Amino acid sequence: MQYLLLIYGQESDWFNLTPTQNAAMQQEYGQFSKEIAESGKHLGSNRLTPVASATTVRVRDGKRVVTDGPFAETKEQLGGYYLVEAKDLDEAITLAGRIPAARHGSVEVRPIFKM
Repeated sequence: MQYLLLIYGQESDWFNLTPTQNAAMQQEYGQFSKEIAESGKHLGSNRLTPVASATTVRVRDGKRVVTDGPFAETKEQLGGYYLVEAKDLDEAITLAGRIPAARHGSVEVRPIFKM
């Protein structure tokens, strides 16, 4: 079964890392990505640009409304994701717990709905 692991955290925390902290975090992500790729569970992943570059689209009464920024103000922003193959929710949760950002933010685990 496929799961989307949505990585949330405070952007200010991400941008306030020292160069040493940033390098260590990138190394951890690289190692995690390599390990899940080698296991065959990695189906895709991306880091997202800052929330200031987001655009939200709504259609109300047949009219499109476009606004800058995310849909809602929150303390944590979506920063990236992993699309993984896992045998069940427990395995997906285990993978989510290995994502470095889980120590500082949160990782939402969502099953992919099969059409």
